[in-house]
Amino acid sequence: MSPQVQETKPSVEPWHAAAPPFPKDSYSPAKALEDIDGITYALHLFLGSHMVESEDYCRQYDPKMERLYFATGFGLIQCVKGLMSFEDEDLVDAIAQVKHGNTVASQHRKRAASLPTRLAGLVVGSLNTSGVGFIKSMTPVERHAELVYAESLFEKALLGIVYSGDWLAFIKEALNMRTTINIYRQLGKYVEAMDAEAQANGLGPEDPAIDVHFRSGVYLGVGMSNLILSLMPSKLLTIVELFGYKGDRHSGLAYLQKAGGWSAESDTPAVGIEQEGLRRTICDMALLIFHLVLSSFTFEGVDIRMAQKILDYHIQRYPNGVFFLFGQGRLHVCRSQPATAIEWYRKALQAQNQYRNLHQISFWEMAIAHLALWELSESLECWRKLAAEATWSKATYTYGVAVTLLQLGDEKHLGEVSELMDKVPALRQRIAGKSIPLEKLIARKARKFRQQGGRLALPALEFSYFFLAITHAPPTVILSKMLPLINAQLNTLEEHAREPAKYGTGEGRGEEEYWDDKALALFLKGVCLRYFAHPDPDAVLDAAEETTVKEGKVDAEAGAREAFEAVFALGPKVVYDHYLVYFSHYEYARLLACQGDKENAQKHLELIQSGKPLEVNPAARKGKYSMENALHIRTHAALEALERNRRL
Repeated sequence: MSPQVQETKPSVEPWHAAAPPFPKDSYSPAKALEDIDGITYALHLFLGSHMVESEDYCRQYDPKMERLYFATGFGLIQCVKGLMSFEDEDLVDAIAQVKHGNTVASQHRKRAASLPTRLAGLVVGSLNTSGVGFIKSMTPVERHAELVYAESLFEKALLGIVYSGDWLAFIKEALNMRTTINIYRQLGKYVEAMDAEAQANGLGPEDPAIDVHFRSGVYLGVGMSNLILSLMPSKLLTIVELFGYKGDRHSGLAYLQKAGGWSAESDTPAVGIEQEGLRRTICDMALLIFHLVLSSFTFEGVDIRMAQKILDYHIQRYPNGVFFLFGQGRLHVCRSQPATAIEWYRKALQAQNQYRNLHQISFWEMAIAHLALWELSESLECWRKLAAEATWSKATYTYGVAVTLLQLGDEKHLGEVSELMDKVPALRQRIAGKSIPLEKLIARKARKFRQQGGRLALPALEFSYFFLAITHAPPTVILSKMLPLINAQLNTLEEHAREPAKYGTGEGRGEEEYWDDKALALFLKGVCLRYFAHPDPDAVLDAAEETTVKEGKVDAEAGAREAFEAVFALGPKVVYDHYLVYFSHYEYARLLACQGDKENAQKHLELIQSGKPLEVNPAARKGKYSMENALHIRTHAALEALERNRRL
């Protein structure tokens, strides 16, 4: 548990600036870099929650969308809109705008040498047909065009993967990603070479001839490429490495931090507003996404203190900036302070009303934060709003409404619950031709609800687990609200211990239902006790909570181990929810790691990675168990953390 940290907040004036005047002369590609001040202003408007004004400024500045930075900058705005709404119309529009920006960037690039010249260049290095030499031979505009081309190609690939729905399109966009990474690699090598020359010539650690806007873009591209590659599942990474790609997570984070001059030693950035590059703020946002969002399934490199520094700086700069208000909410979720997180998400709701789809991020986060506080009625309200308005995962939102209603236990809602559960399987979506794992799980649970005569055991608590609501629940909530529910379910199960066939519906499937529900209740008990005994490493507890945890830690550890071991023993009897056995090994391993038993923790994690059936009798399981890929990603991350002695 992290102690309450008193950061020294940097003093930063809220952003305000006069709009750069619109150009009067016709556009000349040679003067493309003169537009950077204008697109910087548009970016600040966007980050300050003035999204529509930002779009209008872009359209007025460049009505034909022919300027290098405005054509691609406007494409980026549409990309964000499309991904936020997930509506086909917005995605199609975003793809068109990004493709146009990519075409404009291509027109500004230096033409590649002819094939004979490139072949000759392999023999005569002075021809500069590739690599650092080729980039050196470019004009400043051509170098910026190369950078912007890579950025727009990345956006195009991302949108294509989300929108395509088939594997052929996915492969095509994956090749675009490869091109993007190659360009970033070469640009990164160019900056390194020029900085080395400057150092050797006594001009300082950085080449003053490279402008800050280009430099911040290279830092963003190289940093993100390293991060993305480092986050790939081990099986996919093995294939990617065959093509010469390897991601260094710490190097990627260092590049992103360099754009703003962030360091572990200082609470304030070394790069001030006057010295920053165009993409500095985007680098900072990438760091926030890694530390506060991607930290949900990885451990190595995560630094909540760094996220706090960046947020302290930008929340002063953009007091009404919706993205940084989201960030504050996520920060408090990571610190197991869901009540404070909800306050920040409400501020984000009030910050802007131009992009309604951004409200859905707040409702999503609030729905989960309320589950962490076990405030079911409040969570239900948020799931209802999402089900009515949002489009990212209709199946998940509908299931969220159903399970919170079911957990609340009011019989008058059983008809509505039944209708919602019937809808869930048909609402599933596919990305790149593949089903979304969580949607597959909840579709199975919805069918199980019908099969069991309109009943599920601990449905909202099971749902909460997958969104880390138990992980980030305050210890007092776990103790006073979650565990009593689980114990009540276990007592009901105990009443049927001698005749499991009479449990549940009792219509021939009673015994199947009994063992699955018992495994689920024991698993959730183990999880709750594990997080009570060892709250998340970044959790901030008050004095009373610290005392409660200290007094109950030994008993909670013993209870958690007993519960997980009971799930292992029940493995052969589990009929449908096979995932429980595998996730029990994962959570058990993390508990052992917290207790200092690194060797046995590693054994349990390696069992998951081995791919061997852990239920002992897996004959009833067809194909993969639910959330298998997600568990493998987390297990790989946990093994890495163990090797580096990082707490789980």
